[in-house]
Amino acid sequence: MDTNGPNHGTETVSPDVVPRRAALRKFASIAALGAAPGSLLAPLSARAAPARFSYKLGIALAPSHPTTAGLTAACAEILRESQGRLSIEVFPNSQLGSDTDMISQVRSGAIDFVSTAGLIWGTLVPVASISGVGFAFPDYQAVWSAMDGELGAHIRAGFAKANLVPQARIWDHGFRHVTSSTRQISTPADLAGLKIRVPLSPALTSLFKAFGAAPAGINMAETYTALQTKVVDGQENPLTILETQKLYEVQKYCSQTSHVWDGFWLVGNMRSWNALPEDLRQLAARIFDAHALRQRQAVDALNTRLRDDLKAKGMAFNTPELNPFRDVLRKAGFYRDWQKKFGAEAWARLEKYAGTLA
Repeated sequence: MDTNGPNHGTETVSPDVVPRRAALRKFASIAALGAAPGSLLAPLSARAAPARFSYKLGIALAPSHPTTAGLTAACAEILRESQGRLSIEVFPNSQLGSDTDMISQVRSGAIDFVSTAGLIWGTLVPVASISGVGFAFPDYQAVWSAMDGELGAHIRAGFAKANLVPQARIWDHGFRHVTSSTRQISTPADLAGLKIRVPLSPALTSLFKAFGAAPAGINMAETYTALQTKVVDGQENPLTILETQKLYEVQKYCSQTSHVWDGFWLVGNMRSWNALPEDLRQLAARIFDAHALRQRQAVDALNTRLRDDLKAKGMAFNTPELNPFRDVLRKAGFYRDWQKKFGAEAWARLEKYAGTLA
């Protein structure tokens, strides 16, 4: 055997071995760097899949109420436009607890969003209830100028101080009216002694106490039963609530007092909101605000037919003169007391749109 030929001391290598060895060396380098080879060798589309977020939104109102229906439609649009990246499930009818329960849950992060009335938010964010000062707003023009203007901005700043994130547009809950199973309300004196359900709101409680009524704070989920069993004789709410909560079954008289306008703030847990990428926050905010404006139009259209519908279901309506009610509140010091509680800055913003009250 010739040991001095050109192949002495070398190995004959098959042509397909070289690329295999190169691949093994690359694999060893990846392992040495502590990386997961499978992840780096995976298709780019799998590695770049965006995060997905599943959130909960609680509300006490029925699914058929324009606010609940609007929020449900908004969340469906958010899911679609985000291509499944942001899913927000709406839980109506107090499924996640009473209004006060859900406010506690959104603060702790147990749920991500809650929608409820400014008067109820006032237990946590006092300035949120300023829109519910008795007989403040004469009409919707004043309401939307205030809530989409300086007063609304001032209220939203109050939520931020509580580490909560309100959406820009408030949803219409409507002007509230007094109903009763026993009497019509034609004058302030007719309220004296009336056992009336109110939400857990200091503003509404003090309003009816000023008229000599006996207000009882009861959550919406318990209101129908409280009226049915005569724990209270009356309640006060917009016409939409009389319809969707079927309160016409346990109330006979509706006096269109328009004593308070209230709206539903959609509020998020700050950590949940900030966890979303900026593009999803912008998308959600845009869609929620667009649906809030649509909901306002839907409530306006609904109110034009609800009075006739409720009459057909047996309710009797009357419309009292409202100036005597304002006069009683002024003499009782109601406006002066609330001016002190809300502070000069907030009160000035209210009176800019509502006119002089105190």
